[in-house]
Amino acid sequence: MLNLRYFPNAWKTAVVVPILKPGENFRRAESHRPISLFPVLSKLAEKVIHVRLNDFLESNNILIPQQHGFRPCLSTTHQLLRVVEYIKEGNNRGQYTVAVFLDIQKAFDREWHTGLL
Repeated sequence: MLNLRYFPNAWKTAVVVPILKPGENFRRAESHRPISLFPVLSKLAEKVIHVRLNDFLESNNILIPQQHGFRPCLSTTHQLLRVVEYIKEGNNRGQYTVAVFLDIQKAFDREWHTGLL
């Protein structure tokens, strides 16, 4: 697959299963979370590519130190702890901390898809 640079179409097809969110009305479409089930070979290929890409990025020191989301031994929890430490350090120096949070829930649903394509 990697040598031929070919990813079979059958591996790109998923079975989408709707899972009801806890405490929601089963008759409403937005009460379900879609789960995509891909073929095993597709998942295996994804894992191989993921490992190779991560190894390349790590060995060539391409990622910034603040990137935690998908790196080995680092998580978003580590990043949250880092933010808390910055806030504590600022408080100890008598500085103020301002945070801006964006709620992007369903943002893609409201996007102009034709314009993006």
